[in-house]
Amino acid sequence: MHSRTVVFCRAVLATTLFPVLFPVAPALAEGVAADLEGVVVTATRTARTQDQTLATVTVIDRVEIERLQPPSLPDLLRGRAGISLANNGGPGKSTSLFLRGTESDHVLVLVDGVRIGSATSGGAALQDIPVEQIERIEIVRGPFSSLYGSEALGGVVQIFTRRPRGPFEPNAMAASGSEGTWRASAGVAGRGADGWYSVQAAHESTEGINAYRGTRNFDPDRDGYRNSSLSVQGGHRFGERWDGDVRVFRSEGRNEYDGGPASEADTVQQVVGGQLRYVAGPGFRLTASAGTSADLSDNYFDGAFYSRFDTRRQLAGLQADIGIGDGLLTLGFDWQRDEVEGTTDYALDSRINRGAFAQWQQAFGAQSLQASVRRDDNEQFGGRTTGSLLWGWDFTDALRLTASVGTAFKAPTFNELYFPGYGNPALGPETSRSGEIGLRGEHGWGRWSIDAYQTRIDDMIAYDADLGPFGGPNNIDRARIRGVEAVIGTTVAGWELAATATLLDPENDADASGYPGNVLPRRAKRSGRVDLDRRFGALSLGASISGAGERHDNLANTRRMGGYGLADLRVGYVLSPDWQLRLSVDNVFDKQYETATFYNQPGRQWLLSLRWRPDA
Repeated sequence: MHSRTVVFCRAVLATTLFPVLFPVAPALAEGVAADLEGVVVTATRTARTQDQTLATVTVIDRVEIERLQPPSLPDLLRGRAGISLANNGGPGKSTSLFLRGTESDHVLVLVDGVRIGSATSGGAALQDIPVEQIERIEIVRGPFSSLYGSEALGGVVQIFTRRPRGPFEPNAMAASGSEGTWRASAGVAGRGADGWYSVQAAHESTEGINAYRGTRNFDPDRDGYRNSSLSVQGGHRFGERWDGDVRVFRSEGRNEYDGGPASEADTVQQVVGGQLRYVAGPGFRLTASAGTSADLSDNYFDGAFYSRFDTRRQLAGLQADIGIGDGLLTLGFDWQRDEVEGTTDYALDSRINRGAFAQWQQAFGAQSLQASVRRDDNEQFGGRTTGSLLWGWDFTDALRLTASVGTAFKAPTFNELYFPGYGNPALGPETSRSGEIGLRGEHGWGRWSIDAYQTRIDDMIAYDADLGPFGGPNNIDRARIRGVEAVIGTTVAGWELAATATLLDPENDADASGYPGNVLPRRAKRSGRVDLDRRFGALSLGASISGAGERHDNLANTRRMGGYGLADLRVGYVLSPDWQLRLSVDNVFDKQYETATFYNQPGRQWLLSLRWRPDA
């Protein structure tokens, strides 16, 4: 048996036995193990309602996921406020997320509180996290290095896997669609007097499309994708003061692709984590956490092994939340060790980062304040201090004015530092400073918000032709990014309406790059999305329209990609209280477009699914 599979089976076995050995029960109302409905934890690392949260946050829950019927996580995120996506050729292919115009590795991605992503390339494999495994997503926009350290320069995306609300919740789904697509999932979850548990499995496969149309296409045929995933988790209350939880998520994929010497890859995304909480009373909570994540890739050419890139992260943390008067003081310490191994020999293949942070939250009548500061100490580049200040004023019962400032940083990746013949070990962190002002309204007819911001990034890492005999990465670039985001949710003539719009000016601001004033690559200046849904008894109808303006695929702005608009339709029918039939048709008008030059995108796609969920 493959060594990776053996390790995984042991982890799953241990986690599966947890709710059996310890009677299942509800977790506390705060932290990752909470019932997260109406609560945001990512913006403050503490539980706050979305109305209390001062940061700019988008929340996508399981109800919305099932209503929209997205084929993948990137499709679910497409067109959201502040988000641009670049995909390399359809389902399962590498997908980059740009948040508020920052780089794709300037976004911190968490799964159930555990940091994921590749320490070599810098990105997280969002395409390998099936939507059937997701309970909820929180997207926090803006600089949050003062709470999370490196990578949270443009924002934080946290994904929570499926969890129960009732005593016993089984579910199952089977689907078939275009391009030879098959999907299936099944799970069971529940919570009782002293604990909770959840087990969810999913599988999908597709023949795909021809991913690459360029001259370097080594294999001009369909490029398929398949993915099998499993999440197992449980929690237990040990008494009035103690509770804990443990979680395992693993996704194994097989991906075929074009445009390079390798043509296939076996990938693994794995997250193992747990928390132990102690509550001394209403004014003190102590949380200890530990976890690991892995991003593994074995690459093949014509069936023969070609290369391997494996990233493993070990994480631990301690956080104290202390109520002082009307305020909340949070003190915390994070420890992280990144390690890479594979067929490429790096000069250094591991590093440790330690970070200590403090945060103060308080309401003063109609005004609210959130202030935080953090110090990170990294074995490679030394220390870095970041901070943020957020302020809110409810000047009427329906309107809130917000303002914030913050600094952030991004540590260089192992590829940028140590890749043989290319890396530059003298690199320092990329740094930023941001400011934002916003206005939000909540009324009987719905809610809306508008936010304007500016981010300046210094010491951006870019290719320097004068570095060494062949050039390499160097801290020579700068960027100035300005943007406006608008969001509205309401009901019009019985139809649920949710709409977002983003105006972005992501400008290269450095003479050293040779392209001052140019637009940063793969960011559209205009993007948006509109979702419309309505129920007619047992029948539900919905449509989504998303679009983006033109963008460029290189810093010189010589490779232009045209703008596009996509229309998706969906229909559902309740066959019985436990069974529902759904049909979705994406890209109804068969639009041809690209989000990365030479990489094709799917045309018109359909998917028919049958879902079973008792008492849904």
